[in-house]
Amino acid sequence: MKNIFYTLILFCGITSHAQTDNLNPYDEKLAKELGADEYGMKHYVFCILKTGSNTTATAEEKKKYFEGHMANINKLAEEGKLAVAGPFMKNDRNYRGIFIFNCATVEEAQKLVETDPAVKAKIFEVELTPWYSSAALMQVSKNHDKVAKTKF
Repeated sequence: MKNIFYTLILFCGITSHAQTDNLNPYDEKLAKELGADEYGMKHYVFCILKTGSNTTATAEEKKKYFEGHMANINKLAEEGKLAVAGPFMKNDRNYRGIFIFNCATVEEAQKLVETDPAVKAKIFEVELTPWYSSAALMQVSKNHDKVAKTKF
């Protein structure tokens, strides 16, 4: 009886281990491609866009800056420089949106954010800080295209 019990426990442990391996298969090629460290993580720069100091821009000018802002987001994403971007919902902190830049330093991110026409025009102001997160964030853009019926 003891032998059957120990055999059952051993079988359950092996089965459980095999199931865990199937649920979490490590892909070394993908990890290297995405720049992941041993934990599957990498360095980014997190950017908060806030309402800027330009209060005199007309509605037509704001529309032009926003079109340039969206075009710049798409360009940076296509170049692999931007992992994630998106707006905040209305809030009392004047937060407008975020960027997560695929770079390791705030200085690099500052150069990238300066390519945004809405930032140049002070429609948005930015706060940048180093951030450490999953290297898989770099696949958001590719997967987003698969789930978006309408493009910006």
